Amino acid sequence: MKDDAKAFAEKAHEGQKRKNSDAPYITHPIRVAERLEQAGCSEELVCAGYLHDVVEDTVYEIEDIEEKFGTTVAELVAAHTEDKSKSWQERKQHTIETIKTAKKEVKYLIVADKLDNLLGLEKDLKEQGDVVWEKFNAGMDKQAWYNRSIAENMYQGLKKSEAPSYFMAYEEAVKRVFPNI
Repeated sequence: MKDDAKAFAEKAHEGQKRKNSDAPYITHPIRVAERLEQAGCSEELVCAGYLHDVVEDTVYEIEDIEEKFGTTVAELVAAHTEDKSKSWQERKQHTIETIKTAKKEVKYLIVADKLDNLLGLEKDLKEQGDVVWEKFNAGMDKQAWYNRSIAENMYQGLKKSEAPSYFMAYEEAVKRVFPNI
């Protein structure tokens, strides 16, 4: 099923590029899925890692995910899919509220995604400088608020032993990218 999810995501994101680079977009979902797999997550969660941006950023609907990969994968993807009809602030606030109360698998998916995005941003900032912020819907201050809020709330409802090691990596990345904000 993981190979099918990867192939589906590759097809869905074909031609898309990452923000601030010419890298194919699919490199991001692949890294998210790999991080989840390395953390020992379930096959369904790894599949959701590959598919987490498909509904949000392509022509496919959640029903397509459910039909091909089942209810569990579709529910994980749906829990992490933003409603693009809402403002940036509303979407991010919803994700913050979600991470406070979501089941652990949803938390794992959200943090794996946010960590990969933040590591990419950190690399872009080193290579390109502050011009990077011009391609975002919200500037550095709002990005700092969002990422710090995720880091502050991701452990709610989890035992420390349930948090994968990449949660700590995310906290450290937030401190590096937004040290004085």
